[in-house]
Amino acid sequence: MIDGIPQYIQRDRLENDIIQNAEFGKVPVESGHARTVLTGTEPNKQVREYFIDRLVEAGLDVRVDAVGNIAGRWIPQTADPNAPAVATGSHLDSVPRGGIFDGVLGVYGALEAVRALQDADVSLRRPIDVVCFTEEEGARFSDGVLGSAVATGQRSVDDALSLEAENGTTLEESLAAIGFHGDGRLDASAWDSWLEIHIEQNDRLETVDVPLGVVTTITGTVRLQIEIIGEANHSGSTKMSERQDALAAASEIVLDLEAATSEAVERYGDTVVGTAGKLDVEPNAINVVPGKVELGIDVRDIEYASMEYIIGEVKKELSRIEQERGVVTTFKRPYDIEPISMSDRCIHALSTAAETAGIESIELHSGAGHDTMHVAKVTESGLIFAPSHNGISHSPMEWTEWCDCVAATQVLASALAKLAH
Repeated sequence: MIDGIPQYIQRDRLENDIIQNAEFGKVPVESGHARTVLTGTEPNKQVREYFIDRLVEAGLDVRVDAVGNIAGRWIPQTADPNAPAVATGSHLDSVPRGGIFDGVLGVYGALEAVRALQDADVSLRRPIDVVCFTEEEGARFSDGVLGSAVATGQRSVDDALSLEAENGTTLEESLAAIGFHGDGRLDASAWDSWLEIHIEQNDRLETVDVPLGVVTTITGTVRLQIEIIGEANHSGSTKMSERQDALAAASEIVLDLEAATSEAVERYGDTVVGTAGKLDVEPNAINVVPGKVELGIDVRDIEYASMEYIIGEVKKELSRIEQERGVVTTFKRPYDIEPISMSDRCIHALSTAAETAGIESIELHSGAGHDTMHVAKVTESGLIFAPSHNGISHSPMEWTEWCDCVAATQVLASALAKLAH
């Protein structure tokens, strides 16, 4: 009976949930569909309440932990209620003016997969948890993947709750204000396994015209915070030979990063990327030599060695510009996640489910981070991608065809059944 599960996925049911979710935090745009759902805000309350209503409607038992992670548990009549559950899900928060599929497909694809398993009356031995993690995007309180970091023990509950938004409000205060500061801690290590659907956020699947990607590895991410202190001075009366220009020094680091990353690509392959994406200049006045720059750098790859190589080159260049330009630099590495591979068991379950359903798939890596990269540290995990139109994401133009949403959900449902049977 497991092989017949895909036919029980109802496109209308899945599509309706995603479209309804898009109404919460909706932002008017000329083209596409935009939503802004930041953790602890009114739109975040609305998406959470709608999700819980759908979980209850499907007969799942719902719990909310201290950092707002939501889990709905379905215990089939044939299952051992004390057996470790198979879990699946994603997130419902968004970046500002984000799209309507990022995270949302993973949450409602998970719920629709469970509803299909219920309709198919499949005999399963394990419960299934449908999960929504808090603050995956990191748009208000953190650098991202916050809820899954707590659920996997990478971050403490108290530490997470004390995080502050720009206005000084803590995560604990914001969750309490919307009624989602729950109890205890969702423990991902107690799960038998974990699966997530996500949109690809790249155009590889679309380019080869394949509807499903089975992820083998999620890239690691290291973020660097660099401060360069020179001397602010009058732009007209300060000789070029007497300047300690912090922005000119930072510009060299940006170009050195690009060169080091290009070298790493030659050595390790084209999955290596390095980005200088944030620059704060003080005093940021046209007639003042810049006295201070804060530079944010993001380095990613599926091999940790290539990331370390790039970071090492950046540190060498910082020493060089201190000597040559007379500036003072500081170097911090506040965000450091190693690349992680998906489990063979979960990859096999997903690939087999796709093959059985007649859905073509390819194996690929994920260049973006997801909650799965934390969960994979504590239990066997798998991740699948649905195509993104033109590779666009975090944008009102983000789009995944409904037929591709359905195909991914069909594969998810069958894979869940295989893992829970």
